[in-house]
Amino acid sequence: MINKYTCRNGVRIVLEQIPTVRSVAIGVWIGTGSRNESEQNNGISHFLEHMFFKGTKTRTAREIAEAFDSIGGQVNAFTSKEYTCYYAKVLDEHAEFALEMLADMFFHSTFVDEELQKEKNVVLEEIKMYEDTPDDIVHDLLSKACYANHPLGYPILGTEETLRTFTGESLRRYMADYYTPDRVVISVAGNVKESFINQIEKYFGAFTAKQQTRQEQAPIFQPQKLARQKDTEQAHLCIGFNGLPVGHPDIYSLIILNNILGGSMSSRLFQEVREQRGLAYSVFSYHSSYQDGGLLAIYGGTGNNQLDLLFETIQETIRKLKEDGITEKELQNSKEQMKGSLMLSLESTNSRMSRNGKNELLLGRHRSLDEIIEEINNVTKEKVNELAQQIFSEDYALALISPSGQLPSELRQS
Repeated sequence: MINKYTCRNGVRIVLEQIPTVRSVAIGVWIGTGSRNESEQNNGISHFLEHMFFKGTKTRTAREIAEAFDSIGGQVNAFTSKEYTCYYAKVLDEHAEFALEMLADMFFHSTFVDEELQKEKNVVLEEIKMYEDTPDDIVHDLLSKACYANHPLGYPILGTEETLRTFTGESLRRYMADYYTPDRVVISVAGNVKESFINQIEKYFGAFTAKQQTRQEQAPIFQPQKLARQKDTEQAHLCIGFNGLPVGHPDIYSLIILNNILGGSMSSRLFQEVREQRGLAYSVFSYHSSYQDGGLLAIYGGTGNNQLDLLFETIQETIRKLKEDGITEKELQNSKEQMKGSLMLSLESTNSRMSRNGKNELLLGRHRSLDEIIEEINNVTKEKVNELAQQIFSEDYALALISPSGQLPSELRQS
């Protein structure tokens, strides 16, 4: 059962009691990410996430790490395009201690200059590591192709140039603007009593900040084709189509469409590109939903001499899916895969905490398992085919990282 509570200052609490486990997952979710940044401070959300672990008024960075190790707990954080999350998973007997630790990091991080300089070097190495994995950075290039100068096209890590400009003062200003009570959700899942809400309110229910009215610009999908030359062993290709936003009524139809296209080992792309033609080791599709937009993307990596054939095979697979539609067997198999994945995810307190946190932050509502399964079961072949027609009839964006830096010949000729 999920309990929802809103503190007097606007912080939302979502607590799911699971008495059959001995763990508790606690997540502090903030509704800000790289899409809330400017070209000048791109990467500040991610850098701030790092700095929360680098010392508070009463604990050093080492003491924070040792505190969680001493109770056998796990602590981490991540930043996305639209939200940031700091989370811990501990034994139920240590739940309040973990909550106090997260609150200390949230409210009392000091951002001292010595730690700032060290962490800048750490993040710079993270950016370099990312640059050394072209199968990762090609997805950032696709975001840039799809969204151009809109913040959704910015890399989450930022750049070396922006990273060097961050100071303790700029981090505090960013927090004052975006780490406001109306943007904070505390999600808890595990073996805790409902009274744990009172402990959360004690730490998070009193802070105030000036709530600002922000007009976030909706992204406009732009079908650009971008290629980048890099000394790699493979050509890394991404193709992107305009998708659906979070909470769209057809989102489950799109998830099924994606699964049939390239979301599983039995998908059309996997079977055609890898199993039948042996063109790639890694080929898949995925869908990313944002509050006011979405992206359906396809990735494949192959030798540069096979790029044209890979591109043609992907295009042919899309054409057949669009013209012939899906089969009843594909529909039913995808429904069962979705339901299986959903059920298996519920066995983890971390997964439940994440699911509840994101739902509250992005949608403001929580559907029961029965309601979700009913929505999945109600997806029809006609709706999936209609969606395929809609999505694949529009022009697409493309990103390529390869040794030659040349687009597939079909695009160069057109």
